[in-house]
Amino acid sequence: MDIEDMLSFAKRKGFFWQSADIYGGASGLYDYGHLGALLKRRFEDLWLSYFVNSNEDYHLIEGSDILPEKPLVASGHAERFNDILVGCSKCGSFFRADVLLSHYKIAIDEGKSPEEIDDIIRESNSVCLHCKGRLMPSKPFNLMLSVALGPENKDKGYLRPETAQSVYLNFAQEFNVLRNRLPMGLAIIGKAYRNEISPRQGLYRLRELTQAELQIFFDPQEWNVDLKGIEDRKVNVMFAKAKEVESVSARELAGRYGLPGFYISKMVAIKEFYTDVLKIPEARFRFLEKDETERAFYNKLHMDIEVDVESWGGFREVGGLHYRGDYDLTSHSNGSGHDLSVNVNGKRVMPNVLELSFGVDRNVWAIIDIFYRKDGERSVLQVPPYLAPYNAAVFPLQKDERIDEEADRIFNALRKRMLVVTDRSGSIGRRYARMDEIGTPYCITVDYDTVDERSEKHGTVTVRDRDSKAQERVKADEIEEFLSKRLR
Repeated sequence: MDIEDMLSFAKRKGFFWQSADIYGGASGLYDYGHLGALLKRRFEDLWLSYFVNSNEDYHLIEGSDILPEKPLVASGHAERFNDILVGCSKCGSFFRADVLLSHYKIAIDEGKSPEEIDDIIRESNSVCLHCKGRLMPSKPFNLMLSVALGPENKDKGYLRPETAQSVYLNFAQEFNVLRNRLPMGLAIIGKAYRNEISPRQGLYRLRELTQAELQIFFDPQEWNVDLKGIEDRKVNVMFAKAKEVESVSARELAGRYGLPGFYISKMVAIKEFYTDVLKIPEARFRFLEKDETERAFYNKLHMDIEVDVESWGGFREVGGLHYRGDYDLTSHSNGSGHDLSVNVNGKRVMPNVLELSFGVDRNVWAIIDIFYRKDGERSVLQVPPYLAPYNAAVFPLQKDERIDEEADRIFNALRKRMLVVTDRSGSIGRRYARMDEIGTPYCITVDYDTVDERSEKHGTVTVRDRDSKAQERVKADEIEEFLSKRLR
């Protein structure tokens, strides 16, 4: 499936489409339909359960989408949150430098300066992609979206460029409320906003995006935790200086590569979230290390989380694991005049930060790409049952008052406990096909045998499995228990 196929499928079935679609759409802005919103919420709930709720020291918070200017000056975003912009002198088109040069098969590091970009453009004879005109000198372009606050618009603010800043601004309050303990993790699932020069590839690069981030504050002297119990678990890593992916154990990451134990433990947890929870095939998941020329200036360690997504042309970034040191709290200490160092066990500590960052929209796209399959003329979104937008569908097989009443009874009982849908239009084969295509794992059919007291199958329904297409009769009064066991 390519990008256009994906966008067509997502729109046709009710997953997502461009915002303001009736006006022609808006670049870099997408709305989720009823199925997309459910799938997105499934991912968020799984992420929250796995990374946050499972640890008593980690907590979910919610911060404002709008931030005043001063914190973003202190964090460096006002000065450094830039892409390199290249404009055409003839038609006035603008491009991100890396996007422009990728059309000429030239890959550039994120750390390249405008002067270095200009040299590459000159040496490669690159021209405007639209009119072949001469390109003007490149320049930094700040990606933050500003807002004017107050009745006379005197106060300047910004839509937050990342959810992480809301966490750092709330660190001191939460540390005090949570009784002065490290490590402490604060998570946010929320919106971030970026004035992207070249929004592209569907949900890959957006101007409004959803992030799921966990910021873990810890004492750097407690960085090398014991790997007991996970030392033999392996992850796929493309190291910065390597030419191919290696399958490396936690023990090797500590010994051969010198990575700290705490960092390794989160690499293993992230890998197992994708392979064991989301059921992404192991060969389609990897970490990509960024070296000092590629990673953000404040990151001491940086691994991109990548998934092989066919519609995006291969492995693409869907998240990251970043060791940010004490940059963030030190910056806000200096900017605010409030000392954010803390007293732990009788010593003063400026907490360091390990960031687990996930692009929710990118992961939703990747899930659909990976699990949407063609089986002959049959199309199936073969997501894990607990990830599917709907847990089950209920069908009355024939048009009959007794059958309709029993189907309604089962549907109404189930929807108190799970997300179910009913479909009464078309043949049973067409209804199965519609449910297969949106990922519904189980279809429950009520027929004459269900309601006929003379039948040996009285009081039972047919349950069809999406993946195997196998059918079995189950007692109607036991259907909730049957589904619950399979949806865990």
